[in-house]
Amino acid sequence: MELTINAVTLAVEDLARSRAFYADGLGCAVEQEQAQFVAFRLDGGSALTLYPRRALAHDAGVDPGGSGFAGVTLNLYAADASAVDAFLKRAEQAGGAIARPASAAQWGGYFGYFADPDGHLWKVVAP
Repeated sequence: MELTINAVTLAVEDLARSRAFYADGLGCAVEQEQAQFVAFRLDGGSALTLYPRRALAHDAGVDPGGSGFAGVTLNLYAADASAVDAFLKRAEQAGGAIARPASAAQWGGYFGYFADPDGHLWKVVAP
């Protein structure tokens, strides 16, 4: 079996709030929804799913009390710097927080970070 990522599941404190952030705020189309689960189909065939934090921790057999930087960021590639700026603005207007304002990178690109309502970090980057 080859290593691929079919879906990324985010543990969230408030499923309704996170659903609204991703669906209403960022425009992700809901593909499947249950009482404690929401799935969005993303471009490229992968999915982003949301699951209550305590339930997901139980599912994985770990303590749900983790905090701080989890050592993971999600990346969103944009066409150019103006698209980076526009998406960061959209995320902030939807209820996210700008973790790092967009700026030119040493390697020649342009990027910034936002955090969703549960603190999951997204890097928005353009070449």
